[in-house]
Amino acid sequence: MTESVLVTGSSRGIGRAIALRLAQAGHDIVLHCRSGRAEAETVQAQIQALGRNARVLQFDVADRAACKAILEADVETHGAYYGVVLNAGLTRDGAFPALSEDDWDVVMRTNLDGFYNVLHPVMMPMIRRRAAGRIVCITSVSGLIGNRGQVNYSASKAGLIGAAKALAIELGKRKITVNCVAPGLIDTAMLDENVPVEELMKMIPAQRMGTAEEVAGAVNFLMSAEAGYITRQVLAVNGGLC
Repeated sequence: MTESVLVTGSSRGIGRAIALRLAQAGHDIVLHCRSGRAEAETVQAQIQALGRNARVLQFDVADRAACKAILEADVETHGAYYGVVLNAGLTRDGAFPALSEDDWDVVMRTNLDGFYNVLHPVMMPMIRRRAAGRIVCITSVSGLIGNRGQVNYSASKAGLIGAAKALAIELGKRKITVNCVAPGLIDTAMLDENVPVEELMKMIPAQRMGTAEEVAGAVNFLMSAEAGYITRQVLAVNGGLC
């Protein structure tokens, strides 16, 4: 039986790379986008060209009611997911004194509340499968060590790590693993043009940025049967930054 994986924020960047890599590994993919429907449908076509099934769900992970309605309907129609990759996220960077309430709230609602909003509607169906399952949260080096100008983002990603570790304890006996992948400086469109890349490069032992495909490789491993005894862990993909 083919096992399906939901990948949030999979229309571009790291999410797109994860979706394609998991499709190459033999999974059917449930793509997700908030606004980039055309981009998501392009990824869908690429996955179908690999001989795998793919469909697109469109909603805002910060919208709890939309998440519940759309995900419950999808599971009702297509069955429970084998795995979920929580990748959707955003930044609103700025020095802490200059952060607005909206800067704080939008980041928290998407990056941290999205954990509950997406996983809660699909959790019991995954448990009722009575089979192995996988959850991978895409966090960040900022959630591990913090980062200047990213108090909101760092807090949201650190909270995501804490939530994942707690859920891993609850799901351990049910053969559903919960892990995090924490990327460092990755060469994607999400990389802010104001990021001082040259300065950051001096702090990275690998002396380069990572690629979305390298992050996808880490996720693919944690989704595999070989990773069945790995849970409650954070795998850093950051060239040795921390």
